Amino acid sequence: MEARASIPVSLPNPTPTTSYWQNPPSSIASHQSSSRLSEEADILIIGSGITGAAVAWNLLQKQVSEHGRGDSKIVMLEARGACSGATGRNGGHTKAASYRSFPDNVQTMGKAEAVKIARMELANIRATHAFAEMHGIKCEARRCDTVDVIYDEAEWKRCIEAVTLMREVFTGPGDSEGVARYKLWSAEEARERFLVRGEGMRGETVKGAVSYEAGSISGYAFATGVLTLCLERGLQLYTYTPALNLTKAEARDGNGYWEINTAKGVLKAKHVVLATNGYTAHLLPLFQAKIVPLRGQVTAHRPGSAMPVSGLDTTYSFIYKHGYEYMVPRPANSPFPGDIIIGGGLARAADEGLSEYGETDDGKLNGDISAYLAETTERYFGERVWGVDVDEDGGKGRVRREWTGVMGYSADGCPFVGGVPGMEGLWIAAAFQGHGMVFCWESARALVGIMAGGREEVEVREWFPGVFGVTEERLERGFRGRLHTGTAEGETRG
Repeated sequence: MEARASIPVSLPNPTPTTSYWQNPPSSIASHQSSSRLSEEADILIIGSGITGAAVAWNLLQKQVSEHGRGDSKIVMLEARGACSGATGRNGGHTKAASYRSFPDNVQTMGKAEAVKIARMELANIRATHAFAEMHGIKCEARRCDTVDVIYDEAEWKRCIEAVTLMREVFTGPGDSEGVARYKLWSAEEARERFLVRGEGMRGETVKGAVSYEAGSISGYAFATGVLTLCLERGLQLYTYTPALNLTKAEARDGNGYWEINTAKGVLKAKHVVLATNGYTAHLLPLFQAKIVPLRGQVTAHRPGSAMPVSGLDTTYSFIYKHGYEYMVPRPANSPFPGDIIIGGGLARAADEGLSEYGETDDGKLNGDISAYLAETTERYFGERVWGVDVDEDGGKGRVRREWTGVMGYSADGCPFVGGVPGMEGLWIAAAFQGHGMVFCWESARALVGIMAGGREEVEVREWFPGVFGVTEERLERGFRGRLHTGTAEGETRG
């Protein structure tokens, strides 16, 4: 793992696989705000996924609320098309699975921080869906419950213990948000209610299930929708303009600034925000082996002939010993209603997916994972529930599309959000642990408050987890592999 984490991080592959969500591409996929790259910016954001889009939105809203207009020049660079990274490649799951990380968080961080994280995750899901609804972003946003179907006895026992702990901590008026609203299902109840009549990865039977609040969304459509709103409010976006390197410089008046080299010229900025997730170390070597890329894989399956005509009314995760898959059914109003997005399968690759760590090439597929994911849906639901593969649109076989994407992981399982130590004017929001759809929106809001300083930063510290801060101590930790968030099925599994 040390060797994989030490592989130099590259720029994004210019010819990636095309995700299900990016076909057809957004109208702003190749946006250029002007024929020539801006030479200066007050704030430069690098990365146009949900984090970069949310940072831009919060900065622009802050300017309007304080001055009635935009005073600062905000520029965004993207190495490829708009939202071409993890956000545009994930499975579409707005799912926290907080119960899976909560006991470990209590033990390692303390109850106060664990409570902040759990509350923030649920708030992030709700805020994302609320924003889409408020602004009319057409992104297949659906609020629904989710279910974790568990095939391992030890995992089922841990589930019950974790849910019990959360109910004890978030009790009565203290859980007005509904953070601990979990429902446990017996094995027989799970098979009946959620149609999981098949078997697990190694022929295991269902041991039980737990359901709770979640949802699904097209991260690509949502993020490009937010970017469109930002462009209308003054954001300058330059796609296919990779940032090649960063250099700290000093003006004649003694004020520092950052120089960002690109193939289209040099841009100078007072502040730089890295919303670069798994690719961060390419620009900032300080994060080499601190934010480790992990390539994930996702497939879109045509529904079997016996699956419910109305579609499945929950999202799913299938949890077994040392691994998981997550599954998102497409809603009725989508281009392919009833299609099933399923990702994961890392444990089925050689050496439990070791070769996917440190990998930034999302232009390729892992054949072992492809073969495994292709057979998961019929196996989990069983032949009678699934039926036969239907191919009414002229495609070939069960799999309609398959793609990969690059996530970012830290040693302690927490994102890095805040100022980079010793580098004034350089900020970061990255390392979302494949969990971005329940971290990014609120992390971006927090970062903008931290950048403002003063009262706004104090207010952020009241609700935002302190363990997400960027500290020297965190940057000294060595990466040994994914922690609990690796199986907390949130946003970006590929």
